[in-house]
Amino acid sequence: MIGTVNMNNRLDEIVAESRKNAETRGHSYRAMALKMYPWICAKCAREFNRMNLQELTVHHKDHNHDNNPADGSNWELLCLYCHDNEHRRQLEAAASENNDGASSADAGSGSKPFANLKELLGNSE
Repeated sequence: MIGTVNMNNRLDEIVAESRKNAETRGHSYRAMALKMYPWICAKCAREFNRMNLQELTVHHKDHNHDNNPADGSNWELLCLYCHDNEHRRQLEAAASENNDGASSADAGSGSKPFANLKELLGNSE
């Protein structure tokens, strides 16, 4: 029982340290990106100032949040809306690749309502 408590405490420490490191890393690349680039959304060209700067996000072009080169080549500044749209497009593209050519209308439904229509019509004659 004591071993379980110690393991849980250690796990809590690891999680807390990981969150702290991620937050520190996030603040550092955000600060660098805000110094490097004009405060304008790269997609919709909306301009930002100190009053609404929290709505401007750093987007990783390769979607790898650990890839933070000092020259900023993997970053672009996007407003919240364009950033969400970019990630939604990525998810949709990944989903369409997983469907092996199935159309997006058929994707995920798994339903074939007319699969046995021929049999049904054949039985009524």
